[in-house]
Amino acid sequence: MATVPDGLIWDIVRKNNSFLIKQFGNGNAKVQFSKEPNNLYNVHSYKYSGLANKKTVTVQPASGKEMAVVLSTTKTKKQNKPASLYHTSVMRKEFRKMAKAVKNQV
Repeated sequence: MATVPDGLIWDIVRKNNSFLIKQFGNGNAKVQFSKEPNNLYNVHSYKYSGLANKKTVTVQPASGKEMAVVLSTTKTKKQNKPASLYHTSVMRKEFRKMAKAVKNQV
């Protein structure tokens, strides 16, 4: 199975997709945001796109009362198998250590 280049996917979804939000800023300037999954900054650009990039990172709070974060990353190898698409890990550290671990993944 042939893989599609990231740049081609971005060219297809860049101007119109269901996650795109266009807002007017000061004057007539348009600001574009994105609600797509795995887009940490919600910025509509190739760099932060969760659809066009092969490796993405998602940070979510863990369920329960304890202070923990679930870090999900997509695997770049074996993407043809949907069961092994995400690698999740639960971090129960202090905030600075968690932030450093997320930064290392990004």
